[in-house]
Amino acid sequence: MICHFCDTIHEAEPIPEGSRVSCVCCDATLYQNRPASLARVTSFSVTALLLMLVVHTAPFITMDAADLRTKLTLPGAAMTLIEEGSPIVGVGVALFTIVTPFVLSSGLVYVCAPLMFGKSAPGAMTVTRWMNRTEPWNMIEVFLLGVLVSLLKLGHLAELHFGIGFWAFTVLMFCMAAATAAIDRQELWDRLEVANEK
Repeated sequence: MICHFCDTIHEAEPIPEGSRVSCVCCDATLYQNRPASLARVTSFSVTALLLMLVVHTAPFITMDAADLRTKLTLPGAAMTLIEEGSPIVGVGVALFTIVTPFVLSSGLVYVCAPLMFGKSAPGAMTVTRWMNRTEPWNMIEVFLLGVLVSLLKLGHLAELHFGIGFWAFTVLMFCMAAATAAIDRQELWDRLEVANEK
């Protein structure tokens, strides 16, 4: 393993739970084995998947304007954008806030849940590679920020009410962040290699 700061080459080996490996030259952290990392990743990812059911079915925002009430869901927002002449934006919303978080969360559960018992799921290496590719495209934080900015502008035109979907989406954002931060990538690959050798 190469240190990202000083380029010193190290031999990467599995380490005990709760410990970390530092560079011998600059003392930068190379990788670490966080306590109960697999259990935390799995629990946060399962919670995220359950929250996605709420986010995609429950009202996200309700707007009251001129005796008209409009209820908006996350998939409904993407479909409305596509139907109203903004297909690229609509597909982007669906891809980056619905598909990518689902792929990332379900992939983490598929890979990490069997690893808790020392086993590797079929194709776990391939799924892990896809998770690493999709993680940068998980943009629920950016979407939530965009929604809040839009609501500040719409607040003068309509009466807005946050639905259950909005609050579930907010919790989902924290669950996704906690799931991806709970385990080190090097640790995950090490655990997969050890499980495949058994």
